[in-house]
Amino acid sequence: MSHEPAGVVSGLVVVDKDAGWTSHDVVARCRKIFGQRRVGHAGTLDPDATGVLLVGLGRVTRLMRYLSGLPKTYTADIVLGMATSTLDASGEMVATYDMTAVGPEDVQAAADRLTGEIEQVPPMVSAVKVGGRRLHELARQGVEVERQARPVTVYRFDTEPDPGRSGVYRAEIECSSGTYVRVLAQDLGRALGGDAHVARLRRTRIGSFGAADMRPLAQVGPEHVLTPAQAMRDLDAVRVDASVAGAIRTGLPLDRVPLGATGDGPWAMLDEGGTLLAVYEATDTDRIRPTVVLAAA
Repeated sequence: MSHEPAGVVSGLVVVDKDAGWTSHDVVARCRKIFGQRRVGHAGTLDPDATGVLLVGLGRVTRLMRYLSGLPKTYTADIVLGMATSTLDASGEMVATYDMTAVGPEDVQAAADRLTGEIEQVPPMVSAVKVGGRRLHELARQGVEVERQARPVTVYRFDTEPDPGRSGVYRAEIECSSGTYVRVLAQDLGRALGGDAHVARLRRTRIGSFGAADMRPLAQVGPEHVLTPAQAMRDLDAVRVDASVAGAIRTGLPLDRVPLGATGDGPWAMLDEGGTLLAVYEATDTDRIRPTVVLAAA
């Protein structure tokens, strides 16, 4: 709960990541742009993928957990009939299938069956840890391990044929955090009697953060930094008076009913001027407790 050192920027930048950059590369460049070490991202994006990457600066790095869990929207080109070692175009082709008899109605029907609450097995090229090792590190060593299926939710999976490329389908997917689009593509191909991979992947939204907010990394500067309150705009907000703000600054639990903190939380606690003081979460009682306090007493 200490004050930010002089010159350190606290906020959020929404980067439109280029292909060929890792999420860590983007963080490293933002450290140079803003001249500070305290920088982190919410939600890894594959090097070949493009689109929204949320980058936290200063104290906002402590809030990344509330952004990484937001729903995400992607567009993808799904190629039917070819399986690759990485489930995308960066890998080696490992099998081919004749899927010329598959039509657009068949593809959308299979996509509909993959919509809703489903289970996915994380790919070996993911950053998921098994036994303390990241899967992609094991994959580079030629090691494949058993992975547990994980529940995810696909809210929308729309497909249409690419008019210029036979067997390629353009997809738009809204899904929960933790969903692997490349696994969805593989599952789609297998449901149609063959296999498939992703040739192009772009993340267009994370929560409410989309095209209106993002900038290419080469254009990112101080004028594009969203405030901590704007960074937490997808949370339910509770505005408090000066006396409650003082209690929040000291990290005290609060009674939710007088505050009007409805729902399950978490809540962004704002002062009368709209500045983010803290994020509070629910307890088993009618009290709510701070998990991150930004404003020092």
